[in-house]
Amino acid sequence: MRELIVLGTASQVPTRHRNHNGYLLRWDDEVILFDPGEGTQRQLLLAGQAVTPLKRICVTHFHGDHSLGLPGILQRVSLDKVPHPVAVHYPAGGQEFYDRLRHATSYWDNAEIVPSPVGAGFAVETSAGRLTALPLRHSIEAYGYRLTEPDSRRMLPAMLAQHGIQGPAVGELQRAGRLGEVTLEQVSTVRPGQSFAFVMDTGLCDNVYALAEGVDMLVIESTFLAEDAAMAAQVGHLTAGQAAAVARESGVRTLVLTHFSQRYQDPSRFLEEARTEFAGPIVIAEDLLRVPVPPRLLSQG
Repeated sequence: MRELIVLGTASQVPTRHRNHNGYLLRWDDEVILFDPGEGTQRQLLLAGQAVTPLKRICVTHFHGDHSLGLPGILQRVSLDKVPHPVAVHYPAGGQEFYDRLRHATSYWDNAEIVPSPVGAGFAVETSAGRLTALPLRHSIEAYGYRLTEPDSRRMLPAMLAQHGIQGPAVGELQRAGRLGEVTLEQVSTVRPGQSFAFVMDTGLCDNVYALAEGVDMLVIESTFLAEDAAMAAQVGHLTAGQAAAVARESGVRTLVLTHFSQRYQDPSRFLEEARTEFAGPIVIAEDLLRVPVPPRLLSQG
């Protein structure tokens, strides 16, 4: 299963209907928690999600609405005796904040938490593909994340039958790339990998587009509407229209807008503004919403 479970969607302060940030990405066996804001542990409970499958946590930056839930999550990992290592990625320049949050209170710390600071050239291989990060433009050090699954190959039954290949010979061909005179390319086609990008607090910059380029799903902040574009630029945030323009220019398949300012009472206004820039599927995130990653494309192009 590949889906995004939205745990919180508010910027700066929670509201009656929006918790602080929190986003759980389930990508087959890889489960990643992005930006656990205050209250994330309870939101996981409401969403019916346990911390046990969690493989890694990605923090974009150390503003409270993106990281104050980290102590509770890490303590819950210990309480539930998660049996595998849990990696935590965060801006390297925020090491002092991570250290404080890691041991914010006294508890029985029996989990294997693996700190993995993010800096220039960061990349790590996961069971879902390569996780990378790029710096963004905000008031403090901030990074966006991208998960990219490598391409693979899809076997073509008709071509296998034409060459008389069946049973264990198929696996041998896949491993070796050749079986006698028959090559893997002759009996298969490229199976494009999928990709996901997570872009929070930032003004427009080249790396926003680099992270979003061609992804199947882009989760991106849209704190403001165009009427407050000057304020957005001043504090390092995006408008709904800017986020949607990024999606259009980057060839995004599904756009998920989130991180909404409390000043706007009608979320439909974000959709209206974004629709003028992006014709593809747009999701206006709500707490506890589940958003499936779009089906895999059958071929390149």
